[in-house]
Amino acid sequence: MKTAIVTGCNGGIGFETVKKFLSNDWAVVGMDIADTAKEEFENFVYVKGNLSKSQDRKSLVDKAVKEFGHLDALVNVAGVAPKVRADILEMTEESYDFVMDINTKGTLFLTQLVAKQMLSQREGNRICGYIVNISSMSAYTSSTSRGEYCISKAGVSMVTKLFADRLANEGIMVNEIRPGIIRTGMTATVKEKYDNLIDGGLLPIKRWGEPSDIASAVYVLCSGELPYVVGQSIDVDGGFHIQRL
Repeated sequence: MKTAIVTGCNGGIGFETVKKFLSNDWAVVGMDIADTAKEEFENFVYVKGNLSKSQDRKSLVDKAVKEFGHLDALVNVAGVAPKVRADILEMTEESYDFVMDINTKGTLFLTQLVAKQMLSQREGNRICGYIVNISSMSAYTSSTSRGEYCISKAGVSMVTKLFADRLANEGIMVNEIRPGIIRTGMTATVKEKYDNLIDGGLLPIKRWGEPSDIASAVYVLCSGELPYVVGQSIDVDGGFHIQRL
């Protein structure tokens, strides 16, 4: 049985990703900051932790290896938005640090840790692991009221490229998914805004994205069906990225 780590497993995209892997007979070790898992499943182990904390990242990987003996995939979903939206001229260092520590630093150093574990398991020239980072359309789209979030997700894009470059020849395929407007807790507070934009034609596919749309794309990247795909930023956004007149 293959094993995946999924961070942010209690949230919309993370939770759907956990279910997608489990439904395809993977084991999953999930981490989130809540005391307990949103739901318990067979072949699922929950670890409470904060992605920004070095010891929590190490405990997560140690737990996965102890429970299942190996790691085959890492899906970096966990992320936060600023606690308060503020014009970039008013953005505070505290808000910047809070967002960057989890979204970018946490993703980078957990990827580093998991990559080393995957390399220790490698046999021959076969692919020995898959890593998928969940960034955002905000990686390339300006939102001046949440600049720290945009910067953090642009950072995730570069984290993806760096690890893809370093690890591809050693059998670890690293890619990135850029979600668009997805129906999650993070977007619930701006639902009316996005309802109006979607109704007004913002997206070629005129609907909200669902967490399951992202989970399906994640699983394809980790399934072994795309063995020659690495370092890609895949937009799962209803066509938002298409420049249109």
